[in-house]
Amino acid sequence: MTAAATAIPGAGRTPSAAALLRDLYQPRPAIYWTDLLLSALLGWGAFALFCLADSVPTGAAWAAVSVLLLYRAHLFVHELSHAARRIPGFTAAWNLLAGFPLLVPSSFAVGVHALHHNAHVFGTAGDPEYLPFARSRLLIVRFLALTLMFPILMAVRFLLLGPVALLVPPLQRLLERHATSLAMNAAFVRKVTPEEHRTMVREQVGILLFWTPWLVLLRAGILPPRVILCWLALATAISLVNGIRALGAHRYEGADPEFDRVGQFEDSIDTPGGWWTGLWAPVGHRYHALHHFAPGLPYHNLGIAYRRLGAADTSPRLRHDVATSPGLAASLRRLWGRAGEHA
Repeated sequence: MTAAATAIPGAGRTPSAAALLRDLYQPRPAIYWTDLLLSALLGWGAFALFCLADSVPTGAAWAAVSVLLLYRAHLFVHELSHAARRIPGFTAAWNLLAGFPLLVPSSFAVGVHALHHNAHVFGTAGDPEYLPFARSRLLIVRFLALTLMFPILMAVRFLLLGPVALLVPPLQRLLERHATSLAMNAAFVRKVTPEEHRTMVREQVGILLFWTPWLVLLRAGILPPRVILCWLALATAISLVNGIRALGAHRYEGADPEFDRVGQFEDSIDTPGGWWTGLWAPVGHRYHALHHFAPGLPYHNLGIAYRRLGAADTSPRLRHDVATSPGLAASLRRLWGRAGEHA
């Protein structure tokens, strides 16, 4: 993140900020459903055309379209821990349209992501979605390498180990603690509640029910092997883009012993940008700092909240030069530079 010197989302006092945003917390189901359905259905349609393409340029074009649309559908996993949980049936639909096909079910976020917003956990060794990248370039490189391996690891976890774990409870418990979270922090160990355990078992069964017919068709030669290669290319691209986006979401300094909402805001990054920002940071992720300040806001209202607070009285701690970056490249350059200074 660079210092872009214009003043920010900043309702100076928390009560006044709350008053300014009070009418923006209600999610609009029609927006959620329309966005998810169009992104997922058009995305899988583009994926089918990618698999059927008879030339490299055509295949590459459809691949790019499918990655952008399904990446957008995938990032609704973040909303499942926030406003979308208030929309009946949305989590189940997301699992069927994105979670199960991409081998990242909702339990990977629901029940875990809340820790990332906890004032006592954010930025610490117990935060599943935070690492001190600003202190180590090697840590950045290792994280990006892991994003390239992520789809294969998920295939092993759900399609090979998952069925065995359903029959071997100790293995199931091991996977739940160490391999059922969207965690960049490899040391994170999940504390699983009985309800979360039941959800994980249901989703494991759901993934097997979803994938078994396709694997049977592949085994029978009805589906060509290139379909699996296309899926791997798609899932890897989504994972890589998401990893790069995540690197531009925070300062990753992790210095304070406790981060309240304003402290989380100061460590996070807004990238309003232009229309293209919505391609790599869709579903409200361009307003990541504002999201940490007001995590309950539905994604479709974050832009409104950003402009509304920007027009209000500012405070010393809620400013553009603290939280707003001119672009992803600037944020990544700053992070890489800070990591180099520590090295």
